Amino acid sequence: MKVWTINEPVAISKPVATIGIFDGVHTGHRFILESLKEKAAMHGGESVVVTLWPHPRIVLNKDLQEFKLLHTLEEKIRQLDYSGIDHLVVIPFDKEISSLTACEFTKQYLVDRLGVEVLLVGYDNRFGRDRKGDPDGLVMCADKNNFRIEKINEFNQGDGKVSSTTIRDTIVLGQMDKAEKMLGYPYYLTGHVVEGNHIGREMGFPTANIHPFDPNKQIPLNGVYAIRAELRGGFFGGMLNIGFKPTIDSASAVKTIEAHLFDVGGDFYGEKIVVHFIKRVRDEMKFAGLTELKHQLTRDRIVVQKLLL
Repeated sequence: MKVWTINEPVAISKPVATIGIFDGVHTGHRFILESLKEKAAMHGGESVVVTLWPHPRIVLNKDLQEFKLLHTLEEKIRQLDYSGIDHLVVIPFDKEISSLTACEFTKQYLVDRLGVEVLLVGYDNRFGRDRKGDPDGLVMCADKNNFRIEKINEFNQGDGKVSSTTIRDTIVLGQMDKAEKMLGYPYYLTGHVVEGNHIGREMGFPTANIHPFDPNKQIPLNGVYAIRAELRGGFFGGMLNIGFKPTIDSASAVKTIEAHLFDVGGDFYGEKIVVHFIKRVRDEMKFAGLTELKHQLTRDRIVVQKLLL
């Protein structure tokens, strides 16, 4: 997959495109992407995903305290690359773009700059200041600007609608198995390892303190999780705690993400790490002291190792 920004010269042969945020690149999105690849092949062209970044809700300051992202831009590119499309075009979203109608946006960016010949639009897709970026609302625009509209039917997994919002809701509740079913893969976050207080190491459970790359990343519910981590080109099982470390520092108001990885040693300060959440094991708890905490961590490790088999 080739990645472009709209402000650079883009070379695409007979573009067949779709546009969307694609936060999470979940099973519903992949239904769209498969349709896109099929239409591109039928048209003798190349498949193109057009996405906006940053997320419009962030730029327009809508519910920022509540709204979080499933993917950073890097993570979105990673998942779209797995889908097998030919091109990803990133349009830097700003308030000027937000002022365009659906037809103005389509003509200016998709037709004039990319030369889109076929545009696939989801049945419930809406974009543009006038919210007419849907199959019916773009019919006149397509006729006027010599491109064709193809409507994508609704995707249903069998037990309800799949959406980025629904997936965020399950992650907030720590329901990682439900999130995985809708995503089609375990939810993950990308960050770098920062130095902690070394108390875990003193107890025999050294941890990697993880700082997410994007402050808008959706963090799962506080608690202990079974995880798999990508680090230094390898995959390692482990357990991870999200929370405020009530046993160690009950006065702390800073949430931490700490992973104890199995079968790997050393310091990883400053290194990139990708954490894949497999299952939530228990709530974060306050213990009488470090000895009791260590006993619980030993039990957690046994449970997690069984889950990761």
